[in-house]
Amino acid sequence: MMDGATLTTATAPWITIIGIGEDGLAGLGTEARAEVAAAELLIGGDRHLAMLPAEDRRPRLAWPSPLKDLRPAIEAARGRRLVVLASGDPFCWGVGTTLARWFGADALNVHPAPSAASLVCARLGWPLPEVRIITLHGRPLALLDRHLQPGARLVIYTDDGAAPAAIAARLAERGFGASPMVVLECLGGPREALRRGTAGDWDPRPAADLNTVAVELVAAPATDWLPTLAGLDDDAFDHDGQLTKREVRAITLARLMPAPGALLWDLGAGNGSVAIEWLRAESTARAIGVEQRPDRLDRARANARRLGVPGLKLIEGHLPEALAGLPVPDAIFLGGAVAQAGLIDHLVTLLPPGGRLVANAVTLSGEAALIEAQARHGGDLTRIQIARAEPVGPHLGWRAAMPVTQWAWRRA
Repeated sequence: MMDGATLTTATAPWITIIGIGEDGLAGLGTEARAEVAAAELLIGGDRHLAMLPAEDRRPRLAWPSPLKDLRPAIEAARGRRLVVLASGDPFCWGVGTTLARWFGADALNVHPAPSAASLVCARLGWPLPEVRIITLHGRPLALLDRHLQPGARLVIYTDDGAAPAAIAARLAERGFGASPMVVLECLGGPREALRRGTAGDWDPRPAADLNTVAVELVAAPATDWLPTLAGLDDDAFDHDGQLTKREVRAITLARLMPAPGALLWDLGAGNGSVAIEWLRAESTARAIGVEQRPDRLDRARANARRLGVPGLKLIEGHLPEALAGLPVPDAIFLGGAVAQAGLIDHLVTLLPPGGRLVANAVTLSGEAALIEAQARHGGDLTRIQIARAEPVGPHLGWRAAMPVTQWAWRRA
């Protein structure tokens, strides 16, 4: 599941991380200031390093791009007194998470400062556990769409001074133009300032590059906002008719069990509906969709962007060849090629203990393959029959959809 801090045996910390705010070195506690004073190598962003006295000539290293290039430099500095300067709380969308993943938590001696989210909540009187913290720093604006639900309070980390206007425009476009919005600039420092308005009438002038956006979402009465629970309306997706229908999709996701950091393989991904709902259900989950038709991949890609999960990875290819080299999944959904000889037997060998496999079939050959799979491997067979009321002359009548046979299996 999700990559976290490396678990190691206890060792003496050799990397010190100092969370620093806009008030600079003067805002640090006694111990943190002593760590900075004793450092033999200082690492940080240009803004952090500029907070050091001009006469300070000690070796320093600014963040490289990409950040992964920093790892060998830190490894080479082992044995020296190494201090990393980071913004606010290094573990709230900060570099602390990356360093813990690289070197293990035991290697770190951390002195956090208040995060931007904590400062926002302190200024606005919001309970921190009740807000959704989102970072758009180096990430697509489309990520915002997953969180657009009435009543939600968002604290958004941004890239630059143009971001607040782009966020306001996105909210207005999605029907949330009435949402009160606050841009908090240079939080915690002498240049701190707040700008207030609503998304729909936001002043597009650039903010300071160092800013955080707070929004309390208010939807217009006719806004078709979307939940993160599985079962979005079929019309939420651009599709060519080959789509796991709403009710079946909800049942399928319940059996797949989205979980923090879990990876789904959506095989025969079609227009991406199952993988997209998996990602919407859990913000840290991951998904890879495999589909052989390029036109459906294009639709899946567009659906993922529009529904707030642009991180969906899509692969064009045939099964099972396209699976070579992919990371081990926690769950597999097989929505196509169910009757392909040997495919299900191959997939069950790829799952780790606790891994889930759910396969749906609408054809007789597919149903026969699932019945055979259940006989060999166990698991649950379910027939799902949905009927919807549709006009029959001046009246309504039930029109049945094709029945779906579902096999759900979990590796012991």
